[in-house]
Amino acid sequence: QVQLVESGGGLVQPGGSLRLSCVASISMFSTRTLYWYRQVPEKQRELVAAITSDGTTNYADSVKGRFTISRDNAKFTVYLQMNSLKPEDTAVYYCNVARVGVWSWGQGTQVTVSS
Repeated sequence: QVQLVESGGGLVQPGGSLRLSCVASISMFSTRTLYWYRQVPEKQRELVAAITSDGTTNYADSVKGRFTISRDNAKFTVYLQMNSLKPEDTAVYYCNVARVGVWSWGQGTQVTVSS
């Protein structure tokens, strides 16, 4: 069973920054693609960013130029640096790890952007 523990969320004013972290207990972490998703009530979970084992990154259009995904394989951790936050970034943020089978999810971390 993969364990995913997200942290770093909170309340921030528009234009502010947050850095999310996620520790994933899974074998061969360094070889896997890592993801950040987000979800607001009554909407489907949205892919925000991804990073491959070689460091290639991809972002949703809505966060390009503002968010940066990174990884520290030695710490089994994936990060999401979020700058220039907007109210529409308000959501529960989840990480995940590419693997075979049905994916389980962690508890997520709430990000609220409001003045």
